[in-house]
Amino acid sequence: MSASFIPHPLADQILTADAVGFLADLERRFRARRELLLSARFDIQARLDAGEQLHFDIATTSIRDGQWQVAPAPKDLLDRRVEITGPVTRKMMINALNSGAKVFMADFEDALSPTWDNVLDGQVNVRDAYRRTISLDAGDTQYRLADETATLVVRPRGWHLVEKHLMVDGEPMSASLFDFGLVMYHNARASLDAGSGPYFYLPKLESHLEARLWNDAFVMAQERLDIPHGTIKATVLIETIPAAFQMEEILYELRDHSAGLNAGRWDYIFSVAKKFARRREFTLPDRADVGMTAPFMRAYTELMIATCHRRGAHAIGGMAAFIPNRRDPEVTEAALAKVTEDKRREATDGCDGTWVAHPDLVPVAMAEFDAVLGDEPHQIDRKRDDVHVTASDLLAVHRTTGAITEAGVRTNVNVGLRYLSAWLTGTGAAALDNLMEDAATAEISRAQIWQWVTHRADLGGGRRVNADCVRRIINDELAAIEADLGADAFRAARYDDARAVFEQVALSENFEPFLTTVAYRYLD
Repeated sequence: MSASFIPHPLADQILTADAVGFLADLERRFRARRELLLSARFDIQARLDAGEQLHFDIATTSIRDGQWQVAPAPKDLLDRRVEITGPVTRKMMINALNSGAKVFMADFEDALSPTWDNVLDGQVNVRDAYRRTISLDAGDTQYRLADETATLVVRPRGWHLVEKHLMVDGEPMSASLFDFGLVMYHNARASLDAGSGPYFYLPKLESHLEARLWNDAFVMAQERLDIPHGTIKATVLIETIPAAFQMEEILYELRDHSAGLNAGRWDYIFSVAKKFARRREFTLPDRADVGMTAPFMRAYTELMIATCHRRGAHAIGGMAAFIPNRRDPEVTEAALAKVTEDKRREATDGCDGTWVAHPDLVPVAMAEFDAVLGDEPHQIDRKRDDVHVTASDLLAVHRTTGAITEAGVRTNVNVGLRYLSAWLTGTGAAALDNLMEDAATAEISRAQIWQWVTHRADLGGGRRVNADCVRRIINDELAAIEADLGADAFRAARYDDARAVFEQVALSENFEPFLTTVAYRYLD
């Protein structure tokens, strides 16, 4: 048995012999279970395609009816009223830590293009952030940490992804365990010495058994690194519709390590489009029409709040992806009004915190949560006993108002192509049209195209969405982009590869579960 990795200049700092040994042990312990759980996802998908409905599992009724609580939150995770997210790039990490937010989620997943350079550089940046030595000199500007910074939380990649640059016994290892294992090996002790701890966000879980796998990895890592049981704290993103039916069970599996749940709204919309892609009654309208006030979105967020507070856990609201544009004050003013409304709704609903993607949104969100929380760190004591959400409520996608339009098709194509171009050239969080687009929002775009083509969505006037019309729109959008960039820059931006990936994930006969697994084949 062996473990080997692609050579890299940062390997001596990050991929030491002992660190690689720790990663290999994690992979060998959990590889078979991870693969079995991923196979179960395909089995569930096949049943949904055949017409089955999701439901609350009778077999876990005792967990839902039981009288249990998650372990108390550590001091620096008690007040989470505003959290900022971003990739693990050096400048963005410093700015986010200094933003005034209570928590910074450093992202190895949706906001990072997982080139070998980016992944290892991100681990170096995380290491330096835990030790408060992270800095950057960029010409006339020097970036340093302020005296008071956000609590650092790391999001590893999801269970479905692999890290092909490190092979364990001839197979690429789990990207989840790679990211988690290196953060733990290099930083768990340093985080404790600094009065904090190793804290994580867990993405794209689809079942409580996947949460159990994470919990067992936590237990193993703590034992191997001689860290007390329960030191690790993890917040689970409820960003798949199967997970919405298992929130209680997910908290239960992680109860010694749980830091609550988060409403991962963009991936959740994608999950609805994906899981029911072949079901006409679940066809979504234009992406811009699917907001948090849609009945199925309200149901899932209110259920999350009630579930978390019943179990003594934090409930964190969803992302505000708007990027303020000082050159366009009218657009900025209108967008900030929507952000304010969104954050006010979350705070008054009972959320204990929320997400933003840009430092300028921190004070906007903070004001709304300050107005509700005051001097209290959270509102977990507000139990929301008035919430009664049924399976039908969670599945009420047909009650979403809006339309499918040619403009919506064009937006999805344009965003999908431009985001994939950014991702393939090393940028995982791309500012497009005053929004921070990441893999989650790109997934919505391509999933909607797949839905609309499959069900020949009606555009009005006798027009319907089909593959030929989408390809014509792709041609139009790429021609406009090339005219804007110039031929050389267009080629350098890898738009030919972006098109190939987009057409595979949006127009293939079978629905590809994740665009990132397809696009990853194009990365060195």
